[in-house]
Amino acid sequence: MDRRSFLKSIPVGLAGTTFSLSFPSLLAVIGKENHTEWDYRHPEQWGDISEEYRVCKTGKQQSPIDLQSPIESQLSRIEVSYQEIPLRIINNGHTIQVNSGPGNFISVDNQKFELLQFHFHHPSEHTVNGKNYPMEIHFVHRNEQGSLAVLGVPLKQGQEHQTLQSVWDNMPSRKSTERLISDRYISLDKLLPTSFDSYRYFGSLTTPPCSEIVYWIVFREPLEVSLMQIQQFKQIFPLNARPVQPINRRFILTSI
Repeated sequence: MDRRSFLKSIPVGLAGTTFSLSFPSLLAVIGKENHTEWDYRHPEQWGDISEEYRVCKTGKQQSPIDLQSPIESQLSRIEVSYQEIPLRIINNGHTIQVNSGPGNFISVDNQKFELLQFHFHHPSEHTVNGKNYPMEIHFVHRNEQGSLAVLGVPLKQGQEHQTLQSVWDNMPSRKSTERLISDRYISLDKLLPTSFDSYRYFGSLTTPPCSEIVYWIVFREPLEVSLMQIQQFKQIFPLNARPVQPINRRFILTSI
């Protein structure tokens, strides 16, 4: 079997590799606080803060990465089943996060991943050939085995995004508990690009504890947001993006 044929055959499980979701990792994913505080001022020191975060320093499959030299492959389709959800919003001190209820999921490689939440980074955490986008959305999903799949949606400057404006109108400017905005609903499908062409690779959470449990699907097509929307988020979070990490011996796949 040649290299490209081998890569076409790799499923989410990465040729039998399995991920486990530890309790601290689960807390990080769903937006609850870890016992040890961290911030974005010195992300290179996360691994030294506590033993719980050591993989941030020692891990070999860390995220985000620069999406360069991808290998074209016949990737499986991503089936998305998203519904309109009420706006449940929180400023967790690191980002603005919107929590999802049950019934929203994606299916990829015959595995179902339930949506837990989506949140935002400024600037984008993933880069493409060394270049950032102004922002990036992460849709965090988990399957029954505890593996994670995260959809990354880059945001570029352009026209105002009306669906996101509902989030922006209700963003807490300070750290807060979850707020339910009962008269606001979010159409999740409008937060995804029309093309599902993507980059895919295996990596980690981009925040402590940096657990290497994530199947990353980063869309190639960005959505547009206005300069005013970018600046409004920037006023709350001037920088909440981890720098790119070494790719090491990983493959980055992309749609043919």
